[in-house]
Amino acid sequence: MNWQQHIHVDPAICKGRACITGTRITVSSVLDNLAEGMTVDAIVASYPPLTADDVHACMAYAAALAREELVPLAA
Repeated sequence: MNWQQHIHVDPAICKGRACITGTRITVSSVLDNLAEGMTVDAIVASYPPLTADDVHACMAYAAALAREELVPLAA
């Protein structure tokens, strides 16, 4: 999955948060829905501009961030 084809960051859109290209749908919104247990099909149905590939790109983007950045965990 080449997430770079689906996700962009523009300081003028959503305060520079990562969004699905051509939309104002943030990657974090998609990931929040996945974390709540929504299926890919349900997310696509809730956000008509999205495709299943867009949702998978969000997961790939999150995985890339997890590999590259350390996030302190609460003890």
